[in-house]
Amino acid sequence: MAKVKVTEYPVIWLQAATCTGCSISILNSVSPTIKNILIDEVMPGKHVNLKFQATIMAGQGDAVFRILEDVPKACKNSYILIVEGAISTADSGIYGTLGEKNDTPIPMMSKAETLAQDTLAIIALGTCAAFGGIAAGKPNPAGCVSIDNFLKSRGISKPIINIPGCPPHPDWFVGTLASVLLSGLPKPQDLDEHKRPKLFFGSLIHENCPRRAFFDEGKFARKFGEPGCLNELGCKGPVTHSDCPLRKWNNGVNWCIGAGSPCIGCCEPGFPDLLSPMYQKLTGEGIPMIGKLQGKEV
Repeated sequence: MAKVKVTEYPVIWLQAATCTGCSISILNSVSPTIKNILIDEVMPGKHVNLKFQATIMAGQGDAVFRILEDVPKACKNSYILIVEGAISTADSGIYGTLGEKNDTPIPMMSKAETLAQDTLAIIALGTCAAFGGIAAGKPNPAGCVSIDNFLKSRGISKPIINIPGCPPHPDWFVGTLASVLLSGLPKPQDLDEHKRPKLFFGSLIHENCPRRAFFDEGKFARKFGEPGCLNELGCKGPVTHSDCPLRKWNNGVNWCIGAGSPCIGCCEPGFPDLLSPMYQKLTGEGIPMIGKLQGKEV
């Protein structure tokens, strides 16, 4: 029997201004497991070849930094760049570095710019990478920005897929990666206006929330632990796009609202600044179905 040729998809996973929570979330993928993703063929004839990921790789020093130089040369326009965390830009990026070369710090900013130029596409993993997130929250002394905004400032145009979340659900990442391997890069109609896959971010939390009936009936919890809609306790579900109510977390065990916490809106571009304070009721004319119910104040 002829041996089936396996197509390798080189991946560089660059961690910038991040707490590493996104890595931890993805590493806890249940089906498929991270072993399946990195060692097995994700689908027949196709294999993800993770070349660089600082948290889990065994190598260190000059040997691994050479990978960041060799892969773009050998795999120009055919490798996938995953960016986790925001890009620190203040003072030439000195507040976020990958290491040193010849006793000189290597800014994440410069390496992100170099790697982005020759990549096939970029997956911005987590809200910090996608939108700036907590890393870019006020007063933002490190000048953190999303990878998209950073590349725009450098005049670099590359396909970007944003997978927000603080952290993102492993299924969102695995599903997106599998879709790219199976069908190629997503078409414009597959992404929303914030470059998020509609498959996972196409509906509001509010639309599928199990407490939605309480909202429609005007029954609101006034303190944590009470039954009722969590609108009065600061739930951001009415303005947050994600399939959390359907997918849940920890292999389908539970999710934020299921555990009694209001949604904090971590998948949205405005997180955290525009959606704070977390436990304060949303107000404003531009917020759908919040503040009024059937013409009456709630």
